[in-house]
Amino acid sequence: MLKEERQHKILQILNDEHKVIARDLSKRLRVSEDTVRRDLKDLDNQGLIKRVHSGALRIGPPVVDFSTRQGISSEAKSKLAVKALDFIKDNMVILIDGGTTNLQLVNQLPKSLKATIITNSPPIAMALNEHHSLEVIMIGGTLFKESMVNLGIDTVEALNSIRADLYIMGIYKIDPQIGISVPSLSESLVKRKMCEVSAEIIGLATSDKLMTMSNHIVCPSNSLTYLITENVKYDIKQMYQQQGINVID
Repeated sequence: MLKEERQHKILQILNDEHKVIARDLSKRLRVSEDTVRRDLKDLDNQGLIKRVHSGALRIGPPVVDFSTRQGISSEAKSKLAVKALDFIKDNMVILIDGGTTNLQLVNQLPKSLKATIITNSPPIAMALNEHHSLEVIMIGGTLFKESMVNLGIDTVEALNSIRADLYIMGIYKIDPQIGISVPSLSESLVKRKMCEVSAEIIGLATSDKLMTMSNHIVCPSNSLTYLITENVKYDIKQMYQQQGINVID
C-alpha cells in the first residue's frame, strides 16, 4: 500500500472510530509501528489529526470566530438546547459561559423563568434582555473576540464570590480520557473556575466535538454531571458513561 493510500485509510478509520492506536493500526495496515508513527506525524503536521501518546484523535471542528460558528449545525444545536431546558428550574443560580449552542439555549428559555443567570458572554447577556423575571449578572474581564467571552484575572476573581446551582458549559472539545479542552489558556482557567463554584455541570456538545482534544485542559470529562449530545454511537456513549457521566442523546 502506498503512503498516500495508507494515510487516507488512517483518516477514514479515524473518521469512523474517532480514535486510533498505533499498535492496532500497524496490524490492520500490515506495516510496522514505526511506519504508522511516521504517518501519524505527517498527518499531524498537516493539521489533519491530533497525535497523542500511543495513537491519534480526530482533529474535530476547526477554530472559527463566533459569528461564523453561529451558522454551523444550528439545527443540531437547537435540539441540544431543548434537551437542556429540562434541567433549568425556577430560583436557580445558573452560570452560562460562551458558545453558540449556549446562545441557542438562552434564546429558548421561557419568559416566565425566575432565576439568576451569571455569564461572561456579552451575546448571552444581551439575548436575555426581554426576560424580565430573570436577574442577569454580567462578569467583566477582557473581551476575547474569537469566542465573544470576557476572560482574565478579573473574571476568575469575580467567580470566587459565586456559588451556582448549575453551570452550563459550552464544549469545544472533549475526550473521555484526556478531558475537556480549549485552544486558549485564559479560557481554560475561567471554565475551570466555573466548574469549581458549581454544584452540577451540564456540557452541550454536537457529535463532531466528541473524542477530540485541544491544547489546554479545562477539567476531566467526569467533572460533567450531564453530557448532552446527539447521534452518538453506542460504543462511544459507553466510554463517557464509564466515566460516570450521564449521557443524554
